[in-house]
Amino acid sequence: MDIVCALRTFLRVVETGSFSAAAVDLRLTQPAVSRQVSALEAHFGMRLLHRSTTALALTAEGEQMIPMARKVIEAVEALGESAGSTGTASGKVRLSVPAPLGLYMSDRLAILLDQYPDLSVELLFREEPSDLVEDGIDFEVRLGPVADCSLVCRRIGWTTAFLVAAPAYLEKRSQPRTLEDLSRHDCICYRRGGDGRSWLFSNGDDEIAVRIAPRLVVNNAVAVHRAVLAGTGIAILSHILAIPDIEAGRLVNLMPDFPPARLPINLIYASRRNMPLRVRTLIEYLVAAMREDPLMASSSALAGKDGEKIVTGPFMV
Repeated sequence: MDIVCALRTFLRVVETGSFSAAAVDLRLTQPAVSRQVSALEAHFGMRLLHRSTTALALTAEGEQMIPMARKVIEAVEALGESAGSTGTASGKVRLSVPAPLGLYMSDRLAILLDQYPDLSVELLFREEPSDLVEDGIDFEVRLGPVADCSLVCRRIGWTTAFLVAAPAYLEKRSQPRTLEDLSRHDCICYRRGGDGRSWLFSNGDDEIAVRIAPRLVVNNAVAVHRAVLAGTGIAILSHILAIPDIEAGRLVNLMPDFPPARLPINLIYASRRNMPLRVRTLIEYLVAAMREDPLMASSSALAGKDGEKIVTGPFMV
């Protein structure tokens, strides 16, 4: 058995969510894909996937295998690169990110650009999914589960958000004490898809969906930030935007016992095959920068593991 080939096949099954989709992508037959995964399981003496007639699910051992498999494959690819090329990252990389993360990265790109004088970055702030191929985007960061199983989906972190309002707004309205109170408040909704009328909270064990009647719906997090600072209403804001204002007293953190639910931060790209060095360099820098922030690096209560995962379905908020 070619263990590196089997590991690649296993990861592609995980990424696409099915043996048949992985077979199409790898240009193999479905039985050949199934045999490679079975051989991998036999080699390590553990089941990696639960199989049924309608779905696949990772076992606990399969979850643990993902980051290790990725490291093996990346090491093999790095050996090939060092043997065949001594070049440095150059050219332009186009990436799309949600506005808060775009602000976070724009503060940190100077070091990378100084290190690679021939590298350039086009940073696109987008709140909704792009067509990577049609738009010429090398990779994209998306929040929440990803529905398109034709894309490579790598989980690289978790969101942290706060329910906030400005003191000026709270002077006019009573402060909400329960999630049910939100229905009586002016809510500012940051919509990234869906109907823009639901917020998701966590009590530590379960997630609770709360219906709201927003007075203002915006598809850009920076605009939501400005509106809530102006006293327009209550909003959910990324920690990247909210924490400086909470610490300065410009915003109030509401109902900290029921924080907004945390979402996976996913790195999306069309294919891992023949990925240019310029793209890999920026991806590695992005992931390292996010791991410097403990509120993005750890899933804490959600107990997630860093690595690639089976995509399940669309997230609506």
